[in-house]
Amino acid sequence: MSHHCHDEHSHSHGDGGHDHEHDHSDDITPALQYSLYQHIDFDGVNAMNEAAPGSGRAIVKKTWAERLQVEPELESDADEQIILNVPFTGQVKLHSILLRSSPSDSAPRTLKVFINRTDVDFDTASELAPAQELELAQTSGVQELPVKRALFGKVQRLTLFLEDNFGDGDEDVTRLSYLGFKGEWMQLGRAPVNILYEAAPNPNDHAVKGTNVNAMGSGIGGRGPGV
Repeated sequence: MSHHCHDEHSHSHGDGGHDHEHDHSDDITPALQYSLYQHIDFDGVNAMNEAAPGSGRAIVKKTWAERLQVEPELESDADEQIILNVPFTGQVKLHSILLRSSPSDSAPRTLKVFINRTDVDFDTASELAPAQELELAQTSGVQELPVKRALFGKVQRLTLFLEDNFGDGDEDVTRLSYLGFKGEWMQLGRAPVNILYEAAPNPNDHAVKGTNVNAMGSGIGGRGPGV
Protein backbone atom coordinates (compact mmCIF):
# COMPACT_ATOMS: atom_id res chain seq x y z
CA MET A 1 0.00 0.00 0.00
CA SER A 2 1.36 3.42 -0.89
CA HIS A 3 -0.37 5.96 1.30
CA HIS A 4 0.13 9.61 0.31
CA CYS A 5 2.21 8.59 -2.69
CA HIS A 6 0.10 9.68 -5.61
CA ASP A 7 2.12 12.66 -6.83
CA GLU A 8 3.28 11.09 -10.05
CA HIS A 9 -0.16 9.75 -11.09
CA SER A 10 1.19 7.41 -13.70
CA HIS A 11 -2.09 5.94 -14.87
CA SER A 12 -1.79 2.75 -16.86
CA HIS A 13 -5.43 2.03 -17.43
CA GLY A 14 -5.60 -0.45 -20.24
CA ASP A 15 -8.45 -0.69 -22.65
CA GLY A 16 -9.06 -4.31 -21.81
CA GLY A 17 -12.15 -3.67 -19.72
CA HIS A 18 -13.49 -0.93 -21.98
CA ASP A 19 -15.23 -2.90 -24.69
CA HIS A 20 -18.65 -1.31 -24.52
CA GLU A 21 -20.47 -2.92 -27.40
CA HIS A 22 -23.76 -2.13 -25.72
CA ASP A 23 -24.94 1.37 -24.94
CA HIS A 24 -26.68 2.14 -21.67
CA SER A 25 -28.64 5.06 -23.11
CA ASP A 26 -31.80 2.96 -23.42
CA ASP A 27 -31.71 2.32 -19.68
CA ILE A 28 -31.66 5.92 -18.51
CA THR A 29 -32.65 8.04 -21.52
CA PRO A 30 -35.77 9.35 -19.70
CA ALA A 31 -33.40 10.84 -17.11
CA LEU A 32 -32.34 13.44 -19.65
CA GLN A 33 -35.76 15.05 -19.32
CA TYR A 34 -34.94 15.76 -15.69
CA SER A 35 -31.21 16.39 -15.98
CA LEU A 36 -29.94 18.92 -13.44
CA TYR A 37 -26.68 19.43 -15.33
CA GLN A 38 -27.32 23.06 -16.29
CA HIS A 39 -28.36 23.89 -12.72
CA ILE A 40 -25.12 22.77 -11.03
CA ASP A 41 -22.90 25.51 -9.62
CA PHE A 42 -19.72 24.07 -11.13
CA ASP A 43 -17.47 26.73 -9.56
CA GLY A 44 -18.58 25.53 -6.14
CA VAL A 45 -18.02 21.81 -6.76
CA ASN A 46 -15.08 20.39 -4.82
CA ALA A 47 -13.77 17.06 -3.60
CA MET A 48 -11.82 16.11 -0.49
CA ASN A 49 -9.00 13.54 -0.76
CA GLU A 50 -8.77 13.80 -4.55
CA ALA A 51 -5.42 12.73 -5.99
CA ALA A 52 -5.53 15.26 -8.84
CA PRO A 53 -6.79 18.76 -7.96
CA GLY A 54 -10.04 19.56 -9.76
CA SER A 55 -10.78 15.96 -10.76
CA GLY A 56 -13.96 15.89 -8.67
CA ARG A 57 -15.29 18.92 -10.52
CA ALA A 58 -14.17 17.39 -13.83
CA ILE A 59 -16.32 14.26 -13.53
CA VAL A 60 -19.37 16.36 -12.56
CA LYS A 61 -18.80 18.55 -15.62
CA LYS A 62 -18.95 15.53 -17.94
CA THR A 63 -22.06 15.65 -20.09
CA TRP A 64 -24.40 12.73 -20.57
CA ALA A 65 -22.77 12.10 -23.97
CA GLU A 66 -19.37 11.81 -22.23
CA ARG A 67 -20.56 9.46 -19.48
CA LEU A 68 -18.71 6.38 -20.78
CA GLN A 69 -15.36 8.14 -21.20
CA VAL A 70 -12.75 6.88 -18.71
CA GLU A 71 -10.95 10.23 -18.44
CA PRO A 72 -11.10 12.50 -16.61
CA GLU A 73 -11.44 10.33 -13.54
CA LEU A 74 -11.73 11.09 -9.84
CA GLU A 75 -9.24 9.06 -7.84
CA SER A 76 -8.81 9.09 -4.06
CA ASP A 77 -5.45 10.01 -2.60
CA ALA A 78 -4.43 9.01 0.94
CA ASP A 79 -7.05 6.28 1.41
CA GLU A 80 -10.24 4.96 -0.16
CA GLN A 81 -12.62 7.66 1.11
CA ILE A 82 -13.85 10.66 -0.92
CA ILE A 83 -16.19 13.54 -0.08
CA LEU A 84 -17.83 15.48 -2.95
CA ASN A 85 -19.66 18.78 -2.43
CA VAL A 86 -22.10 19.74 -5.19
CA PRO A 87 -24.05 23.03 -4.90
CA PHE A 88 -26.90 23.96 -7.22
CA THR A 89 -27.85 27.35 -8.63
CA GLY A 90 -31.30 27.11 -7.07
CA GLN A 91 -33.40 24.65 -5.12
CA VAL A 92 -33.93 21.17 -6.53
CA LYS A 93 -36.19 18.22 -5.93
CA LEU A 94 -33.73 15.39 -6.33
CA HIS A 95 -34.98 12.20 -7.99
CA SER A 96 -31.80 10.17 -8.40
CA ILE A 97 -28.03 10.17 -8.57
CA LEU A 98 -26.26 8.82 -11.66
CA LEU A 99 -22.71 7.53 -11.43
CA ARG A 100 -20.22 5.29 -13.18
CA SER A 101 -17.25 3.51 -11.67
CA SER A 102 -15.83 0.15 -12.80
CA PRO A 103 -15.97 -3.61 -12.17
CA SER A 104 -12.69 -3.42 -10.19
CA ASP A 105 -11.99 -3.34 -6.46
CA SER A 106 -11.53 0.45 -6.76
CA ALA A 107 -15.27 0.88 -7.38
CA PRO A 108 -17.00 2.67 -4.48
CA ARG A 109 -19.31 0.47 -2.44
CA THR A 110 -21.14 2.69 0.08
CA LEU A 111 -22.48 6.18 -0.67
CA LYS A 112 -23.83 8.39 2.12
CA VAL A 113 -25.71 11.52 1.05
CA PHE A 114 -26.09 14.68 3.15
CA ILE A 115 -28.34 17.63 2.32
CA ASN A 116 -27.65 21.38 2.66
CA ARG A 117 -24.58 21.07 4.89
CA THR A 118 -21.30 22.96 4.61
CA ASP A 119 -19.59 21.37 7.62
CA VAL A 120 -19.09 17.78 6.50
CA ASP A 121 -15.53 16.47 6.73
CA PHE A 122 -14.33 12.89 7.12
CA ASP A 123 -14.84 12.89 10.88
CA THR A 124 -18.39 14.27 10.80
CA ALA A 125 -19.32 12.15 7.77
CA SER A 126 -18.60 9.02 9.79
CA GLU A 127 -20.61 10.26 12.79
CA LEU A 128 -23.59 12.04 11.23
CA ALA A 129 -26.69 10.19 10.11
CA PRO A 130 -27.00 10.74 6.33
CA ALA A 131 -30.25 11.66 4.64
CA GLN A 132 -29.84 8.37 2.77
CA GLU A 133 -27.27 5.59 2.47
CA LEU A 134 -26.94 3.77 -0.85
CA GLU A 135 -25.18 0.54 -1.76
CA LEU A 136 -23.45 0.72 -5.15
CA ALA A 137 -22.80 -1.96 -7.74
CA GLN A 138 -19.43 -3.14 -9.00
CA THR A 139 -20.03 -2.45 -12.69
CA SER A 140 -18.84 -0.32 -15.61
CA GLY A 141 -22.42 0.65 -16.44
CA VAL A 142 -24.03 3.92 -15.41
CA GLN A 143 -25.95 3.30 -12.20
CA GLU A 144 -29.12 5.25 -11.43
CA LEU A 145 -29.67 5.46 -7.68
CA PRO A 146 -33.17 6.67 -6.73
CA VAL A 147 -33.40 8.73 -3.55
CA LYS A 148 -36.28 9.07 -1.11
CA ARG A 149 -37.99 12.03 -2.72
CA ALA A 150 -39.80 13.06 0.45
CA LEU A 151 -36.40 13.77 2.03
CA PHE A 152 -34.82 15.46 -1.00
CA GLY A 153 -37.48 18.04 -1.88
CA LYS A 154 -35.55 21.21 -0.95
CA VAL A 155 -31.94 20.59 -1.90
CA GLN A 156 -29.54 23.46 -2.52
CA ARG A 157 -26.35 21.51 -1.83
CA LEU A 158 -25.42 17.82 -1.78
CA THR A 159 -22.50 16.26 0.03
CA LEU A 160 -21.62 12.76 -1.16
CA PHE A 161 -19.46 10.58 1.08
CA LEU A 162 -17.90 7.57 -0.65
CA GLU A 163 -17.09 5.63 2.48
CA ASP A 164 -15.40 2.50 1.14
CA ASN A 165 -14.80 0.42 -1.96
CA PHE A 166 -14.93 -3.22 -3.01
CA GLY A 167 -11.34 -3.87 -1.96
CA ASP A 168 -12.38 -4.80 1.60
CA GLY A 169 -9.50 -2.80 3.02
CA ASP A 170 -6.91 -4.03 0.51
CA GLU A 171 -7.50 -1.26 -2.09
CA ASP A 172 -6.48 2.27 -1.06
CA VAL A 173 -7.68 3.95 -4.24
CA THR A 174 -11.34 4.59 -5.07
CA ARG A 175 -12.18 5.67 -8.63
CA LEU A 176 -15.24 7.35 -10.10
CA SER A 177 -15.54 8.51 -13.72
CA TYR A 178 -19.03 10.07 -14.00
CA LEU A 179 -21.48 11.77 -11.66
CA GLY A 180 -24.83 13.27 -12.61
CA PHE A 181 -28.17 14.19 -11.07
CA LYS A 182 -31.81 13.89 -12.04
CA GLY A 183 -34.59 16.00 -10.58
CA GLU A 184 -36.57 19.23 -10.82
CA TRP A 185 -35.08 22.69 -10.44
CA MET A 186 -36.76 25.72 -8.87
CA GLN A 187 -35.43 29.25 -8.75
CA LEU A 188 -35.07 30.45 -5.19
CA GLY A 189 -37.68 32.80 -3.76
CA ARG A 190 -37.79 36.34 -5.05
CA ALA A 191 -37.01 38.10 -1.77
CA PRO A 192 -33.58 36.50 -1.19
CA VAL A 193 -32.63 37.14 -4.83
CA ASN A 194 -33.52 40.83 -4.55
CA ILE A 195 -31.70 41.28 -1.27
CA LEU A 196 -28.53 39.66 -2.58
CA TYR A 197 -28.71 41.69 -5.76
CA GLU A 198 -29.13 44.92 -3.81
CA ALA A 199 -26.30 44.17 -1.43
CA ALA A 200 -23.82 42.89 -3.98
CA PRO A 201 -22.84 46.17 -5.73
CA ASN A 202 -22.15 47.99 -2.45
CA PRO A 203 -20.96 45.45 0.12
CA ASN A 204 -19.70 48.22 2.45
CA ASP A 205 -22.99 50.10 2.61
CA HIS A 206 -24.44 48.15 5.51
CA ALA A 207 -21.14 48.07 7.38
CA VAL A 208 -20.87 51.88 7.25
CA LYS A 209 -24.33 52.21 8.76
CA GLY A 210 -23.30 49.93 11.62
CA THR A 211 -25.80 47.20 10.81
CA ASN A 212 -23.18 44.87 9.32
CA VAL A 213 -24.33 41.37 8.41
CA ASN A 214 -27.71 41.62 10.11
CA ALA A 215 -28.86 44.14 7.53
CA MET A 216 -29.50 41.38 5.03
CA GLY A 217 -32.06 39.82 7.33
CA SER A 218 -33.44 42.86 9.13
CA GLY A 219 -34.69 44.48 5.94
CA ILE A 220 -37.04 41.63 5.11
CA GLY A 221 -39.70 42.64 7.59
CA GLY A 222 -39.31 46.36 7.05
CA ARG A 223 -36.76 48.67 8.61
CA GLY A 224 -37.64 50.65 11.68
CA PRO A 225 -37.07 54.40 12.12
CA GLY A 226 -33.47 55.45 11.90
CA VAL A 227 -32.15 52.22 10.38
